[in-house]
Amino acid sequence: MTSLKSQDVLALGFMTFALFVGAGNIIFPPIVGLQAGPHVWLAALGFLITAVGLPVITLVALAKVGGAMDALSTPIGRAAGVVLGVVCYLAVGPLFATPRTATVSFEVGLAPLTGESPLALFIYSLVYFAIVLGVSLYPGRLLDTVGRVLGPMKILALLILGGTAFVLTPGGVGSATAAYQAAPFSQGFINGYLTMDTLGALVFGIVIVNAIRSRGVTSPQLITRYAIIAGLIAGVGLALVYISLFRLGAGSHSIAEGATNGAAVLHAYVQHTFGGLGSGFLAVLISLACLVTAVGLTCACAEYFSRLVPLSYRSLVIILAAFSLLVSNLGLTKLIQISVPVLTAIYPPCIVLIALSFCWGLWHAAARVVGPVMLVATLFGIVDGLKTAGLDGWLPGWLNSLPLAEQGLAWLLPSALMLALASGYDWLRGKPQEVLA
Repeated sequence: MTSLKSQDVLALGFMTFALFVGAGNIIFPPIVGLQAGPHVWLAALGFLITAVGLPVITLVALAKVGGAMDALSTPIGRAAGVVLGVVCYLAVGPLFATPRTATVSFEVGLAPLTGESPLALFIYSLVYFAIVLGVSLYPGRLLDTVGRVLGPMKILALLILGGTAFVLTPGGVGSATAAYQAAPFSQGFINGYLTMDTLGALVFGIVIVNAIRSRGVTSPQLITRYAIIAGLIAGVGLALVYISLFRLGAGSHSIAEGATNGAAVLHAYVQHTFGGLGSGFLAVLISLACLVTAVGLTCACAEYFSRLVPLSYRSLVIILAAFSLLVSNLGLTKLIQISVPVLTAIYPPCIVLIALSFCWGLWHAAARVVGPVMLVATLFGIVDGLKTAGLDGWLPGWLNSLPLAEQGLAWLLPSALMLALASGYDWLRGKPQEVLA
């Protein structure tokens, strides 16, 4: 029975960490730290739940069922599972996350040097996605290219930035914004959505499992064990990165006061700390972080859609890279404006699916419980998404009076209520007839 060597397990962990740490992971914590002020660590706790805890739990859940998202969605039926899978893969693939890696790495790393002209963005994105295409065409080499080369390079750059954030802080902590004064934990919780790490985990699960299999490991127990270890390594790494970036943002009040996004906070801090070399360092760090994530997303999406449409993996890699190139040239602002309401809508059913996957054995028929709870989470998630997009004018007023509605978590209590009702119904019905026969 083939097993992984210790260095391969470590490389797998580095690869998993490197796949997760993209643009959003680096630009969102600093702005949370800056705006949360003295409430930074309470906001950080909420952020870490959705940006670290949920992704690691998702990888564990996927490892238990072989890595594929369609296996995880079995209780809701094939049709609903395919719809959910397509939505998630498109969101973290060519529609939002993959193009965002190019726009963020350009605007944070190179725009201060080249200017934010459409031509500069196009040339950068063209070269960027040419590299993504070249690496993604050979998924069997990911453990070598990402785990052994790009991953350690990214980690080294993050260690420099994170270590500096604890040693060299420009000034004291400023005051919190109104939103963070009112509800720092829930604000951090919702901002954790923006990293897309939980959706990314649903997508990356099959990439990680395939990387393990590429080393000749066939035992389901070993595949699950290695995937869990990789997830834990990635989770620890992510938590350390976030904590250092929260510290960086909270201590940057004197040099980044009034900043509206994490990119501005990062740029101000790096310029203040590293001087003239700051922009070059930040450009390398952001480009490395984003490039690795874009490769992982492209590989995962091509792998998934190759099972749904009559196109080869290589053809889909080319199509996805080309489409992401086009979308990235819309610019970062438009991408974020569109993605935030969509993510707010689709995260709740995904969270429910992941959480309940550990409870299948508690019910006679998991489909009786998982389906109804996900439906409720989806409906109320859509309501939260409409409110985020400013399209809630025609919604009934009572929806705004639901518990936690102001925090963007209106889906939570209705989903818990449906879970109790569906569990009671499952208990009354007992085992399905075909099992009793």
